[in-house]
Amino acid sequence: MSDQLRPRASLRTAVVWEVLRDALERRAEATGREALDVLDTGGGTGNFAVPVARLGHRVTVVDPSPNALFALERRAEEAGVADRVRGVQGDILGLFEVADRAAYDAVLCHGVLEYVDDPAEGVRNAVDALRPSGALSLLGAGLGGAVLARALAGHFAEARNALTDPAGRWGDGDPVPRRFTADQLAGLVTDAGMEVRAVHGVRVFADLVPGVLVDTEPGAMEELLRLEAAVAELPAFHAVATQLHVLGEKRA
Repeated sequence: MSDQLRPRASLRTAVVWEVLRDALERRAEATGREALDVLDTGGGTGNFAVPVARLGHRVTVVDPSPNALFALERRAEEAGVADRVRGVQGDILGLFEVADRAAYDAVLCHGVLEYVDDPAEGVRNAVDALRPSGALSLLGAGLGGAVLARALAGHFAEARNALTDPAGRWGDGDPVPRRFTADQLAGLVTDAGMEVRAVHGVRVFADLVPGVLVDTEPGAMEELLRLEAAVAELPAFHAVATQLHVLGEKRA
């Protein structure tokens, strides 16, 4: 990843970005087109859309927040990719009111399924927006990471509640409406007619390590990034990841 695409926030996005970039490269090679059509559902202010556009691809961001879309427009202009980024107001359950079916080479669905009434319908819509052999990048909140975080904070009853609650919530004050296991996310992808190409644990350690250590210890950030990358594909660590990433491919 270039320095331009690796800010401090990369601790939270590095694993997903590397997987996504590689998937886009493979898709570009397979299609023979340098510029792909990418749909980012719930893409907000462009954390992924702008870097994807910097790679030369055309990105449509669908998000329900006008404020986020305004920030996206400004961010794309500052990055010099305004001509390759388009924002439209909408959501994944009403996706085809603002986007076309079978029109995209890749669809990003990051941090969306936790908040929709019907995650299965959301995934089906994402798949229906893809061209044959298109790639789906799906990122959702991990159940195990929440259980671990509550336990390490000394909130043992809340940790147990998250573990047993059908939605993976630790209590009434939990800001996340729903969490997933790796098997649940992968199941949503396969049920929608896609093949699961890879599953990754995201933010396995990044949310547990004190920020002051990462910011002040020489080389700590780089080493933590390497550690996150090393464990991302190991199933044992999926069970404690804050987020889970599934890369799917639509059947031709």
